[in-house]
Amino acid sequence: MLKITTNITAAIPSMGIFPASNRKSCQFFGASTDVFPPFLIKEMEKIKDPFARNLISRIEMLPVELSVSKNRIMSSCVTPIVQDTANNPLVLLHGFDSSCLEWRYTLPLLEQAGLEAWALDILGWGFNKLETLPHCDVESKRDHLFQFWKSYIKRPMLLVGPSLGAAVAIDFAINHPEAVDKLILINASVYSEGTGNMSKLPKSVAFASVSLLKILPLRFYATNLSYNALPFNTCIDWTYITRLHCLLPWWKEATVDFMRSGGYNVSAQIKQVMNKTLIISGENDRIIDSRLAVRLHCELPNAVIRQISNCGHIPHVEKPHVVADLIKDFRCKSHNEVSFPLPSKTLHQTAVTSHAI
Repeated sequence: MLKITTNITAAIPSMGIFPASNRKSCQFFGASTDVFPPFLIKEMEKIKDPFARNLISRIEMLPVELSVSKNRIMSSCVTPIVQDTANNPLVLLHGFDSSCLEWRYTLPLLEQAGLEAWALDILGWGFNKLETLPHCDVESKRDHLFQFWKSYIKRPMLLVGPSLGAAVAIDFAINHPEAVDKLILINASVYSEGTGNMSKLPKSVAFASVSLLKILPLRFYATNLSYNALPFNTCIDWTYITRLHCLLPWWKEATVDFMRSGGYNVSAQIKQVMNKTLIISGENDRIIDSRLAVRLHCELPNAVIRQISNCGHIPHVEKPHVVADLIKDFRCKSHNEVSFPLPSKTLHQTAVTSHAI
């Protein structure tokens, strides 16, 4: 049964400013601006993107009991507008040191198409409330996702993982196959050997290194690197969006805990993934080599691969309509039935065929 509880509008990403009269009434986590911590509200005033502001207004806090650390945290997420009990839901993860705001453009398009979709913040990142700081290592992140699924979703899901979120998705699918129907991996970061030398750093040095991730010039550089020919003003605004969660008081401790734990190392598990999988690759990704998408396609037993032309590392922000169409087709059809536009360019000179969109 399909039920849409709210009218949905979506458009091509565009930069705009909310009228000044609306700014003081914008909501964050369902709380008015005079209730939520003022240091984040001040940063919110710098964000011009109406899609980001709209998604922020939808973020909710749901209690999750962690079985590994025995902690109870308030987990940040965007809950579905569409309730479709006849089909498995989409669960949208995000990349390293990011948040559910990555889905500010694509989520409304998926909802407009009638799909039930959740956007979750991975433990230790995003806007999860971690006043009683749990461990934020791989096991804890997996446990958090499973307990959230067990408490609220309760059906096999189509799990979507961009960048490092792809490693999160693979790790979760291997350990909890009952919870995952299909996978979608976007510019997947799945071949790195964890956090490398960061896991061996003294704690004081690790804290100093992680602190750099919050510095605006470095965030600006990373944002510019993530997209294909991003205009300067847009890059500034998107930098503020990517940095917002870093201002939470537990962000640094949570990130250091993850980095020193060793991080994700799932390359040896890839061939064990039996789920139907869609691999999406940005043609102009300057962070993950597109040849690794071909390698992933070769190693996954049950996968298809599609490339998006003129697109960087985060297609669901840069090309939301294309990503939404790919997700819709893959969710609704089997591999043999998936219909895409005719190929305009091969991804790589190999026996593997992929389609550029």
